[in-house]
Amino acid sequence: MAAKLIDGKAFATQLQERLSRDVERLKRDHGLTPGLAVIMVGSDPASAVYVRNKGQQTRAIGMASFSHHLPEETSEADLLALVAQLNLDPHVHGILVQLPLPPQMDTKRVLAAIAPEKDVDGFHVVNAGLLATGQQGIVPCTPLGCLMLLEDHLGSLRGKRALVIGRSTIVGRPMAQLLLAADCTVTIAHRYSEDLPTICAEADIIIAAVGVPRLLRGEWLKPGVVVIDVGINRVAVDDAEAASQGKTRLVGDVAFDEAVQIAGAITPVPGGVGPMTIACLLANTITAAERSMQEAEQRRVA
Repeated sequence: MAAKLIDGKAFATQLQERLSRDVERLKRDHGLTPGLAVIMVGSDPASAVYVRNKGQQTRAIGMASFSHHLPEETSEADLLALVAQLNLDPHVHGILVQLPLPPQMDTKRVLAAIAPEKDVDGFHVVNAGLLATGQQGIVPCTPLGCLMLLEDHLGSLRGKRALVIGRSTIVGRPMAQLLLAADCTVTIAHRYSEDLPTICAEADIIIAAVGVPRLLRGEWLKPGVVVIDVGINRVAVDDAEAASQGKTRLVGDVAFDEAVQIAGAITPVPGGVGPMTIACLLANTITAAERSMQEAEQRRVA
């Protein structure tokens, strides 16, 4: 029997509807409009699409959207000055710097300049540390979206054997921390892991986030496993004539046609994890706005 498809697009739509009601409540009850500022440096076509989509979806749920598009030759000092300005802007509750940055900029230095409470990507070392120590911070969007999809499908994750393939600071490591907090038994695999098929065969949950097209084979899977495919890889289409014309398609890190015959549930690519990332970015911005309001109220009371 084929696996159930986990529809991230539908879940993200439902989440955004709930977020829209949250924004309406904040406006009505507190006069607060959550604001997200997105900074893009240069003219990378893929980044431009992502930034445009983020702006559209931000406005669609009633939030304020602030877009800053800087030339490719912008200096790091000028970018840091803009970040410092947005850190102090009370109308901006979330700041996102679209990656990659041009070579004259130090990505780590730029991300570290964002105020942790406005770091809605969850990449700042303060937020990473809070997650690692089980404290309240801002969680990276893609792992948060994966966790939501898992809990929606499985309910409690307690006691499940979870395998995370990939150890990036953007997905793999924070994903493992979230699964640990959900009481899973967690294994992290990576490019140097030996005998990956055996490791996969023991897992109840697999999150594939390594960036290698169709790495995870169906024969490696335990029947009924839940597979979350984070990979987004562009490959040539199967048709030889179309491929000769340069046509491509998106595939994940999982050999979907094989895995769908063994797994209990699986996310497709596209339409699985991708839509959840932007929805969780909006959720993080609303959370940041609410915390900012609460902190302001506590200062008034004090």
